[in-house]
Formats: sequence, C-alpha cells, structure tokens
Amino acid sequence: MAVIKVRNTGEVIEGRDAVSAFLQQEGVLYEQWQVEKLPEQLRGNCTVTEEQKNEILTVFNEEIRSLAERNGYGNWDVVALSEETPDLDAILKKFEQVHVHTEDEVRAITAGHGIFVIKGSVGYFDVELDPGDVISVPVDTPHFFTLMDDRQVVAVRLFIDPSGWVAHPYEEKQSIN
Repeated sequence: MAVIKVRNTGEVIEGRDAVSAFLQQEGVLYEQWQVEKLPEQLRGNCTVTEEQKNEILTVFNEEIRSLAERNGYGNWDVVALSEETPDLDAILKKFEQVHVHTEDEVRAITAGHGIFVIKGSVGYFDVELDPGDVISVPVDTPHFFTLMDDRQVVAVRLFIDPSGWVAHPYEEKQSIN
C-alpha cells in the first residue's frame, strides 16, 4: 500500500482511503490491483523474461483495458529494473531529474518498489509504491521516479503515444527538499 511523505512538512499519509483522498486532491489517479492474481514465480520477482512480461500483461488484461478505456491509453508494456539491469545507476540518474511529459505517466507496480516524487499544491511529496499500487501522474506535472532501497521494480506502463513519454526538463526555482 502506498505511503505519502510531504517533504516540506514531514507529514506522512498512510492507509488506502487517506492516500486516495490526498492524491485525488492533487489530481493524481490512484488505484490498486490484486497482485495475488500473479503466479507465485512472478510475485516479488524483479528479473523477469520477455515471456514473463507477457504473462503479467495477460494476468492484468482486464485491469489494463479498463484503465486504458477510461483514460484513452492505447499502448502498454512492462518495465523491469533490478541490480541485474545493465547500467542501472545510469538509468536511475536519468530518471532522477525533475521533468514533465505531454501525457500522463502511468505505473502499475507488480513487484518491487518505486517512488514518484511529485510537485503539487503542498510542494513536493513522495509517493512510495508497493506491489498492487497503480498511479497516474497527470500531464505537465513536475515529477521524477526512482527506486527504493531494494533497487528493483516491475511495472506495467500505459500511455497514449510512446512519443508522449519524452521527458521535458522542468526548470525548478526552488529546492525539492
């Protein structure tokens, strides 16, 4: 279950209803998928093959199509990052720059953990995501994504057009801390 940490106040928001309410107020979609649907070998496994990525998409086909239909997404895939990912540190360094996109950035975490750092009405806040958490950061919202201490994640990504996922730098006038 996601946990939110508001950087400038230190406030911690926990629990499905409180997290959902906070994110809804910030214009961020939050849902949960039942990762228990995944076969045992895919739960907690962050070094997945292409065949296993396709299996994840098959298991969550109904959820993916529902989310896609509601929000106009026409493409989806699975991304997996772990210590076995070549050049993981370089990939993470690129992710950890505040940026915006010309469409929503959607992640459904199926294994591992990740953090979206998002700029909202309360300043910057961290959304720590666990398996089953689904989040959609709205178009033009300053944010970045990184991994938690376990440095591994598997996530379904949905998008309208792959070119919409190009990261555009966000010029920050104040610190994100």
